[in-house]
Amino acid sequence: MIVSPTVRVTLGLGFTQIVGWGTTYLMPSVLGRHIQDDLGMPSELVFAGITVMFGVGAFCAPRVGRVVDRTGARKLMTVGSLVYALALTALAFSTGPISYLLCWAIMGIASTLALNTPSSIALVQVAGPRARQAIAMLTIIGGLASTVFWPLTGILDAAVGWRSTLLIYAAIHFIACAPVHFLVLPHRPPIHPPPANPVASGGGMAPAELSRAFLLLSISLAFGAFVFTGAQVHMIEILRGLGHEPASALLLASMIGPAQVGIRLFELMFGHRYSIMRAAVLGSAMLPIGLGLALIAGDAFAVALAVMVAYGISNGLKAVQRATLPLALFGRAQFGAYMGRLALPQGIVAATSPPVMAAVLSQFGTSAALWITFTAAAISLGAMILLARLGRAIR
Repeated sequence: MIVSPTVRVTLGLGFTQIVGWGTTYLMPSVLGRHIQDDLGMPSELVFAGITVMFGVGAFCAPRVGRVVDRTGARKLMTVGSLVYALALTALAFSTGPISYLLCWAIMGIASTLALNTPSSIALVQVAGPRARQAIAMLTIIGGLASTVFWPLTGILDAAVGWRSTLLIYAAIHFIACAPVHFLVLPHRPPIHPPPANPVASGGGMAPAELSRAFLLLSISLAFGAFVFTGAQVHMIEILRGLGHEPASALLLASMIGPAQVGIRLFELMFGHRYSIMRAAVLGSAMLPIGLGLALIAGDAFAVALAVMVAYGISNGLKAVQRATLPLALFGRAQFGAYMGRLALPQGIVAATSPPVMAAVLSQFGTSAALWITFTAAAISLGAMILLARLGRAIR
């Protein structure tokens, strides 16, 4: 059976996305307490590693986006997997705050080379006119990261400890992810004919409107990223703070993955029947709705389950829209450059979220953390509504 290049690249990048997110961003949620105890560091410093990773990645992203536009993603993503392996190996042997945070800085470089932004650019380059469907499929696969790696990390930690768990993850990047990137991605980005419909390639907006659209999209994605990075990495602790037992909290948090996958599957099957902008507004609205429910009655299991579903739906749609909205608004010609520019404010804001959330949780409790995330979600929704009014022609 002949597999198309788009399917091959989507499946390969889906696997490396699961591994990339599961072994880095999601990892401290399970290993954080043991790392904290072993290295004698406060919780805020343990989760500051994620801040360092996002911060370093944010400043590297614009240049990486431009390079991928010109040369493709094959070499950069392969190197990124090797850097991940190096960083995780070093992290397994860290002895204190300096070595710990330095390893996360190296992971920031690796994430810029091998994770979200370059994978979206690479997929758009390969898929061409079918980029929206391909990105939806990629996010369906990548959405399983928490469902796969939270339980897996817990099992490995109980069996071999956190240091050996990190060495296993480094090996996966070295022997699996690096070869996948090298083998499935093309040597050079393929050239697709331009679309006949100008709206599909740039929204048909004047330059001033494009600048305003970029600003609104940056605001919406950045404040959404504050919630998604800060809340998800602390989701188990938030649920425990709402009164749920550890096992129930882990079970509830693991429901985020299926909710993400479900909405992305719906987007894949029916996305052509409705506009990207309508889906973007819906996804942005689900986030404050879910957080509002958590503030009202998050201690009830059924309500908490609804919160996780709403959160997963919002995160699932936003993950698709982080790539499809810039593509619809700005076109394919400089897609990598726009993605890199958008990644900078997202990365900076996301970098502040985990330590801020950790500090708020420890000093003021779960309710205060939920109010902060609710406010950020409301700002994200407001910016998206304004963008939808500006881009009415966007399909």
